Amino acid sequence: MITPTRRRFYQKWFLAATIYNVIWGVVVILFPRVPFQLAGITLAQPDDIAIQFWQCIGMFVMVFAIGYFYLWKDPERYAPFALIALLGKIFGPIGFVWGWYNGLMPGYVGLTIITNDLIWWPAFGMFVYETMWRDKNVYANQ
Repeated sequence: MITPTRRRFYQKWFLAATIYNVIWGVVVILFPRVPFQLAGITLAQPDDIAIQFWQCIGMFVMVFAIGYFYLWKDPERYAPFALIALLGKIFGPIGFVWGWYNGLMPGYVGLTIITNDLIWWPAFGMFVYETMWRDKNVYANQ
């Protein structure tokens, strides 16, 4: 069980994640070419499949915002979603590094990894540890 002070700490992070994901998702869905332009990536056609793929990622980000909203409202009840989110925030950078290493994307595209994934690791990681493993996995007896 987390203390009320820790609960409020995590709730602030989950609210911030909710807001961030809504904004990021809306921008990517409505203006999908802007990130490509900022990264200096030229697309073959204005309606390239990359645009649709990028908008799909924006939709996934928006879906995660719903989960973060529930975590904000009731962190302990929705703790398993934090584990799912943390895994996504770990696998995203792994996928980026693989793509960069294999020459599929320029390194500066990884700047989005900082705001989309890395800054959230400490809060999400601590929360998952505190709610799911520290006290001998609170979900094991349910």
